[in-house]
Amino acid sequence: MEFLASPELWIAFATLLLLEIVLGIDNVVFISILAGRLPEHQQARARTIGLSLALITRLLLLASLSWVIGLTAPLFTVLGQEISGRDLILLLGGAFLLGKATYEIHEHLEGSDHGGAGKKAASFGSVIVQILILDVVFSLDSVITAVGMVDELFIMVAAVVIAMVIMLVSVGVISDFVNKHPTVKMLALSFLLLIGGSLIAEGLDQHIPKGYVYGPIAFSIFVEFLNLRAKSRRKRQEATPVHLHPTYVKDGQQRAGASTGAGASTGPATEASTEAEPVK
Repeated sequence: MEFLASPELWIAFATLLLLEIVLGIDNVVFISILAGRLPEHQQARARTIGLSLALITRLLLLASLSWVIGLTAPLFTVLGQEISGRDLILLLGGAFLLGKATYEIHEHLEGSDHGGAGKKAASFGSVIVQILILDVVFSLDSVITAVGMVDELFIMVAAVVIAMVIMLVSVGVISDFVNKHPTVKMLALSFLLLIGGSLIAEGLDQHIPKGYVYGPIAFSIFVEFLNLRAKSRRKRQEATPVHLHPTYVKDGQQRAGASTGAGASTGPATEASTEAEPVK
């Protein structure tokens, strides 16, 4: 009841929910790209399993907050830089994300199959393992963000669960849209490069505000949306037949019209001349 009567808790819940959705989009994009390499009849199942694993991972991390908080304790020092368990996970996850996104971009640009059979080369098990690895990284980032924003475990769990339900509902639409438009897929892979770099920076204790990362991403999405609208409009214009009105009359019609006009103009004159002859 205290939650229902406290505006501060409602504001914290709404803010955390929005942030969890934004952080979850990274997860959805990566899962969509990986699932796109599977046969079509397995893609939906892979996306559902991937997001379900992401939800389970987040809930397990929330249930062991003391362990999560303990991950921030330094384990060792390298070149004067203290490295904690959280830093290690972010560094390894960021490196994996950079490598995977780079590989996907190379396949997309230089692959000999041009998106054909190569997309179905991956096995279902390998895709699920890759999804699980990134689920751990994204879940850790998400949970640490939640811990830093609110103190109530109930609010954290509610925000995480609702955000993941929204992702489960929208993952099919997002995946189809990303895989249908090659430029959007390339943009999404570029986002993963950016996010991987930010994870590595976070692992080195170089904090990058989320707005600096997601602001350019949002602007790029807006520009790509305008490009897609312009492309769709051009296609509609090309598909619409153009009816032109004839500017010139055909030669036969022009001669017929001229002779008709001449006959009409000479007719009254001839009659007038025949009527005028008796007078002369």
